[in-house]
Amino acid sequence: MVILNSFEEFKDIFRTGKKWIRCKEAIENIGNIKENRYHSIGDSLIYMYKTEDHKDEVDMQGHRRYMDIHYYVEGKEKLEIAKKKDLTVTKDYCDENDSEYFTGNGEILDMKAGNIIIIENDEAFRFKGAENLKKVILKVTIEDNYFLNK
Repeated sequence: MVILNSFEEFKDIFRTGKKWIRCKEAIENIGNIKENRYHSIGDSLIYMYKTEDHKDEVDMQGHRRYMDIHYYVEGKEKLEIAKKKDLTVTKDYCDENDSEYFTGNGEILDMKAGNIIIIENDEAFRFKGAENLKKVILKVTIEDNYFLNK
């Protein structure tokens, strides 16, 4: 996981690469799309401007082909995250929706407006509560993945 304090920090770190440029385009486009509905940019990114609070989840979810990036525009949210290897599978991987589910415990994070979290595909997460949430959820292909700070 990578946690950043602002969109400006994200833009400074991830300046190059088609997928990172598309992430920036998606975040900058939230004023032009329908809320709470997925949209796509090319074949490597889907995104949503979520303006409804998440319901608390029982199981943690993980992905293999896509990583999640959440950019918090307003409000706050508790997010629990853990390495998949430290969890127990409750629902096997489904290729159709790139999801698998786990039980166990992880680290509880308090995310707030301005934060960006990048959840890598060796991690699983669940929502633990939100207040006045508005955020951009991006699902980005892991192909050609790299992090400049790792």
